[in-house]
Amino acid sequence: MSTPTTGEQAYAAERETTEGRVFTVTGGDWDTITEGIDPLSNEKIVVNMGPQHPSTHGVLRLVLELEGETVTECRPVIGYLHTGIEKNLEYRNWTQGVTFVTRMDYLSNMFNEAGYCLAVEKLLGITDEIPERANTIRVMFMELQRIASHLVWIATTGMELGAISMMLYGFREREYILDIFEEASGLRMNNAYIRPGGLSQDVPEAAITKIRDFLKYLPKKLKEYEKLLSGQYVWHKRTQGVAVLDVTGCLSLGITGPVLRSAGLAWDLRKTMPYCGYENYEFDVPTATTGDVWGRYLVRMAEIRESLKIIEQTLDRLKPGRIMVEDRKIAWPAQLALGVDGLGNSLEHVAKIMGQSMESLIHHFKLVTEGFRVPPGQVYVGIEHPRGELGVHAVSDGSSRPYRVHYRDPSFVNLQAIPAMAEGALLADVIAGGASLDPVMGGCDR
Repeated sequence: MSTPTTGEQAYAAERETTEGRVFTVTGGDWDTITEGIDPLSNEKIVVNMGPQHPSTHGVLRLVLELEGETVTECRPVIGYLHTGIEKNLEYRNWTQGVTFVTRMDYLSNMFNEAGYCLAVEKLLGITDEIPERANTIRVMFMELQRIASHLVWIATTGMELGAISMMLYGFREREYILDIFEEASGLRMNNAYIRPGGLSQDVPEAAITKIRDFLKYLPKKLKEYEKLLSGQYVWHKRTQGVAVLDVTGCLSLGITGPVLRSAGLAWDLRKTMPYCGYENYEFDVPTATTGDVWGRYLVRMAEIRESLKIIEQTLDRLKPGRIMVEDRKIAWPAQLALGVDGLGNSLEHVAKIMGQSMESLIHHFKLVTEGFRVPPGQVYVGIEHPRGELGVHAVSDGSSRPYRVHYRDPSFVNLQAIPAMAEGALLADVIAGGASLDPVMGGCDR
């Protein structure tokens, strides 16, 4: 090619094709020509991370604008897992609603159930009538669920940052907890174990034995996790000073849970606004001051140990008694048993119902099919979920079905922090920062 003289075009006019912008070079040095036309140093590209990406915790989509490997803009997009659970609640009675809400945040289903039931009980005005044994078991199972959820976080975050062994260990210990849930409710997940007025059934002695064994087993494993991660150079480099969000940023965005506590604010609804008798338990609220991924790791590890302390106290407080309110117009008449077809009424209980008076049988039929009526009104109940404040806003029009139930899910609110943590950071740190929020998309898309 001949070098163009002054005044000549170094290239023909560009044209857009299906393959992108095309230039026809007529002469001159390639580097000299492209330097003044389309310098790569200023080029920005837009990429999708998700919704199929394994590191976006389900079906989260992040639209990232990159300059090299630096994120200049981040836009979270949700809605790929919308289940319509909140709308479906309006077509089921108040007790049946538990089987829907348990499927929202599928890693913390006991909390979904507890928040919903506390709201229904507040509407009914029976909060103080819940038996002590039922509240104790609720606390026990919520803390087991908190540990299970944090174990999944440590496992998946370890995998995303290169600690593959942690993935295996975290899920191995979680299986122990799911076995306990199965022993008590017949299901590993989506248990529908907590019901308005109490529990679906009492916790069996076999489950209590497994819980006692678990309390001895897990502390040893936590020490192994810390040996694997806490002193590891690569883990430090990937977590310390990464995805920083201070207290002011957290409060501005409504961030709660371990993310807020890692920035130094000891806000925990179990302490500040106790429920289910949490005021009677001794435990600390772990905090950190770094406000980064490392701090969130330290807080969650400490929270697992505090949960173990609470569970041990529940075992000491577990006295014989009822697990459902005495009011037969609310208490679901059930004596459940595990059969080959799963959990259901035992045949002996069905025979007893059928053998009683016709009035008793009619009452059982109406309570199960139609459900109890809840006085008109609206309430808000907040509980401390593994990811932050889980709020339930329940509205009743006086019928046997909810008029409206809306969840304030912490995953949904906490996702607002991703742009604040990601913009200006490297692409690799988007993974660490997003993982440190511990989002579960089943709670976001309801």
